[in-house]
Amino acid sequence: MIKPATATRIAAIAGLLAVLLGAFGAHGLKDLLARNATATLWEKAVFYHFIHAVMLFVLAGRKPFPALAWWGFLAGIIIFSGSLYVLAVTGERRLGAITPIGGVGFVFGWAALALCRSEKS
Repeated sequence: MIKPATATRIAAIAGLLAVLLGAFGAHGLKDLLARNATATLWEKAVFYHFIHAVMLFVLAGRKPFPALAWWGFLAGIIIFSGSLYVLAVTGERRLGAITPIGGVGFVFGWAALALCRSEKS
């Protein structure tokens, strides 16, 4: 079981990376992404990365801790956004084959949230 403080730190690092990668794509990789015609892929990776980093942060403070949803979102960030980042930079289209696996991680996370028991008031 992951400790809440660790989950919060990982969520903060994920959010930090989303902001840094967004800025790096917009400025440092602008020419490369234009050459590869992959700027929209980079933007999509950052968008999903950032949304789910925020969810990691929200879930880290929730009691009871929804571990399945949290891990699903983290896996989605790593696999979905990660594969799109690499695809955007390298132009290697075969990487797109694993992107849906990350999407399943996101779906799993949201489904786990929908099905989890809420704390009684």
